[in-house]
Amino acid sequence: MNSLTKIGSLIGLVLLLGLFLWKGTIDSIYLLIDSGWSLLLLPVIWFPSLLPATEGWRRLFGNHPPPGFYNAFIATWIGRAVNNLLPVASIGGEMIKARLLHQWGISGLDAIASVMVDKISQALALILWGMVGVGTLLMISTDTRLAYYATGGFAVLTVCVLTFAILQTKGFFGFMANLGGKFTSNQAWKEFSNNAGDIDARIREIYRSKGKLFSAILLRTFSLAIQTGEVWLACYLLNFPIGLVEAIMLKSLTSTLTEIAFIIPNGYGIQEGAFILVGAILGIPADIALVLSLAIRIKDFIFDPAGLIVLHQIEVKNLQKKNQLDSD
Repeated sequence: MNSLTKIGSLIGLVLLLGLFLWKGTIDSIYLLIDSGWSLLLLPVIWFPSLLPATEGWRRLFGNHPPPGFYNAFIATWIGRAVNNLLPVASIGGEMIKARLLHQWGISGLDAIASVMVDKISQALALILWGMVGVGTLLMISTDTRLAYYATGGFAVLTVCVLTFAILQTKGFFGFMANLGGKFTSNQAWKEFSNNAGDIDARIREIYRSKGKLFSAILLRTFSLAIQTGEVWLACYLLNFPIGLVEAIMLKSLTSTLTEIAFIIPNGYGIQEGAFILVGAILGIPADIALVLSLAIRIKDFIFDPAGLIVLHQIEVKNLQKKNQLDSD
């Protein structure tokens, strides 16, 4: 997986560089600069979307007490930063989230089970949000080919996600533990095998709480919908204003295309290509679409490095505490 993510990172950077060379790096930078400091409003508009995402995750702890909102929020923020900046195929950040909660007093079994089901809720929310985009596309454009292709893609993605969810309820961790145990005698793997059955039980417990699971998916979908404001404002600040329906369609389809390419950290190159492709339907020139994608990445340059810095500080403090206990 690590090799695949490195390859994905390389592909994304090459694609991003190619788009820049195609449309002109200097012109794109000038357009961003001309927009001024007002673009810093975009992270402010985006930030509230973390709140329902955090609460959605807190709903997925079955019958066990969820973490406090503040701790879950910090873990969500750091997990996002890890997924966006490091080649971890959007999985490493989830493991970091579980690890942080365990350090803050949540059972490791509950933490791992919750992030695994939360990944499913994120995927289902993305599909729902993508179908909203297809609906708005049909309202805006008479060319239905993209809508048909997108619907077919979402149908395949839905089958894949639901299949994995079913596997989770059928003892996926136990199966993987038994399979891996045939090829290794590693002590860490043995510890995982000992806990795999308990993790499966916690996952099944979460899925039985259908009301909480449904509300988690809706909260995740609402989180994605809030991000529409970022795209609408970015278009306005770049002197290419669009309506709310157009903004929903643009944000929905571009974010879905970007997230599907999860092997590429933060969808570098993929997001830019998606904006150019979908933006063309709205008559947005390719150079404007490229700058629009870069503008909504401003939040990544602000929040994601800060998230990794906070994670480093947390790890340093934990190491200091461990060393202190060992010395005592």
